[in-house]
Amino acid sequence: MCPAPLNFTHGTVLTRGFTALLSVLLVCNLGAEEPKQRKTTRTPAMSIPVYEALTEIQELIEAEDHTTAQQRITELQQRKKKLSPYESAQIWNISAYDYYLQERYEDSIKSYQRVLQQPELPDALQQSALKTLAQLYSIVENFEQALDTVKRLIAIVPEPASDVYHLLGMAYFRLGDFDAAREPIKKAIEMLKEQGKPPRENWLLLLRVCYWELKDFPNMLLVLEELIQHYPKDTYVLTLAAVYSELGETAKQMALTEALYEKGYIDGQKYAINLANLYLLHDLPYKAAIMLEKEIAAGNVKADARNLSLLSQAWYQAREDKKAIPPLRRTAEASNDGALYIRLAQSYINLERWTEAVEAAKKGISMGDLKREDVANLMLGMALLNQKKLELARKAFLVAGRDERSQRASIQWIKHVDSEIRRRDLLEQKLPDLKPRKIDDILKANQADPE
Repeated sequence: MCPAPLNFTHGTVLTRGFTALLSVLLVCNLGAEEPKQRKTTRTPAMSIPVYEALTEIQELIEAEDHTTAQQRITELQQRKKKLSPYESAQIWNISAYDYYLQERYEDSIKSYQRVLQQPELPDALQQSALKTLAQLYSIVENFEQALDTVKRLIAIVPEPASDVYHLLGMAYFRLGDFDAAREPIKKAIEMLKEQGKPPRENWLLLLRVCYWELKDFPNMLLVLEELIQHYPKDTYVLTLAAVYSELGETAKQMALTEALYEKGYIDGQKYAINLANLYLLHDLPYKAAIMLEKEIAAGNVKADARNLSLLSQAWYQAREDKKAIPPLRRTAEASNDGALYIRLAQSYINLERWTEAVEAAKKGISMGDLKREDVANLMLGMALLNQKKLELARKAFLVAGRDERSQRASIQWIKHVDSEIRRRDLLEQKLPDLKPRKIDDILKANQADPE
């Protein structure tokens, strides 16, 4: 009787972002042939003593007695009776498998190379050795050899399986050739779909990175939609939102980010600030302000100058000047940015708080480095005008008029100020003292008038 075939397999190992499945096949077929429907290499015979020795070695490996297992392997390789190439191949095969379990990957690679050096290997053993060797080269980051090995495998396999195409894509990917990597990875995914199986998560992730590196955001969007469909995770939804941003579809980006925020799936400064900016972009300043105020109060967003400025901007755009002032004043006082004081002056003007508006405008102008100093002087003039400080207001409007962009407004304001000055002066003018006139003088004057 022929002993039952031995099959050595072990589980899935996740290494550096991809799944390496090592399948070590030990076949015993005393004189049997493969079915004749396709051409294959005949499986050679194996002697019972060699088979029994390999069975003992397998048991030692399963017991994790690797030292004794390797001793038995060496003894078997050095046995007096000459081994057939097939027997030698199987001995090197189990040696490679044992080294792999010990994470001695370089030794495992050498053993698999010795497997492939044996003549007239059965197809199953040759393909298994090439596939595993390609995976091992990837584990030790020898990606050039991994690519070469998987190409050798594809050349001898009539219909490569999906994981073989994945290996090819992974080799290109690790070499940085994302354009070459995407097609075999896509093919591997499509093959699984054709078999009625869901695409593997890590394969989709690999394809997603390829599209990201190639800046192919429309196709990356499709991959992300598949990821969310089969493996729904918040991180994928956030990445989808980022892709919408790259495609300029910020409304969709905002909707996704808002949904995750409201459900409590995301927190932290980055996402809160991002969502606030999206709200402002889509004219929803009140929502931005409420959300930021809440997150600052909770300590999730730092109350630094940048974030306080954003909060103030949100309240300002929401026409809530009273609420905009406190964070803006804190930001302005903590910085050397004159523009913040000018924004503060505008809020004070909107609330008709003229004294504070003048102080803020003066402070901003004195700090300098303003994009529109002319506008700042117009604001200062308006605040001074409302304080009835007409000459100072006129001076501020004159300074604003030096910039041609504000000349027209300056002239109009100066005319208005001059009119106010004249009216003020007229009201304050003292009339001369008049001596009382006698009644006779009045009568004489009337008689002198012509009829």
